Amino acid sequence: MMLPAMLPLPSAPVLRRLAQTAVAGLWLALALAGCDNKERAAAQAAAEAAARERAAEEMAQRFEEARAAQQWELARGHGEALLMDHPRSAAAARIEPLLAQVRVQAEVAREQRRLAAAWAYGAEPVGDGTQLSAAIYAQAPVDTDGSGARPVRLIFRDHPEWGRSSYLVLEAGDFDCYGGCRVQVRADGQPPRRMAASRPDTDEAIAMFIEDEAALWRLAKGAKTLAIEFPVKAGGTRTAVFEVGGLDPAKLPGW
Repeated sequence: MMLPAMLPLPSAPVLRRLAQTAVAGLWLALALAGCDNKERAAAQAAAEAAARERAAEEMAQRFEEARAAQQWELARGHGEALLMDHPRSAAAARIEPLLAQVRVQAEVAREQRRLAAAWAYGAEPVGDGTQLSAAIYAQAPVDTDGSGARPVRLIFRDHPEWGRSSYLVLEAGDFDCYGGCRVQVRADGQPPRRMAASRPDTDEAIAMFIEDEAALWRLAKGAKTLAIEFPVKAGGTRTAVFEVGGLDPAKLPGW
């Protein structure tokens, strides 16, 4: 059997050229692949940026809707979430100046809600009518007899038989006002007003009526705080401060 003839090997220069061509092809393929990867990465980044902007705009829209409805605390929540989640978005830059105003309004709304919650209103059937009441506890308890600070309550009452009245109620100690006395009422730091008061001779409650209930009601409607100084049997006077700014006058119509 005859063996095939050996093909001649390429010369060294030819081998070098072949190697250079192969390397060049490899580099070209890598370069093209790199370009594809960069383009894909750029496209993905652009898509993600667009998605973030859309999400930011949706949050901004919720912010604007709550702001237009004067739902200040809800608007503040949407606005702060937008600044936190998408701080570099166009929507964040647009709403940021508005958010400062919304924060102020939200704080006002929060404080007004707190003040309103300090009042408790009652409507109880009494005979052929209904007894209405508005009651509030003092901002801080008061020590009226040396046994420790206890709550003090101010009550406005509209009774179908007894009429309108205003009075303070203690949980301990007693008022030194049997037979009548004077209390000092100060609204929002204004000069005090002296008002007649009386402690009824009864053990049903530790209560003292402030006789000019209409004047006291007017002060409560127009003030942020009422400070009432009253005499106690333990000696001297005590002062109870009431944050009355959240009073709803409609709860006692006609006062």
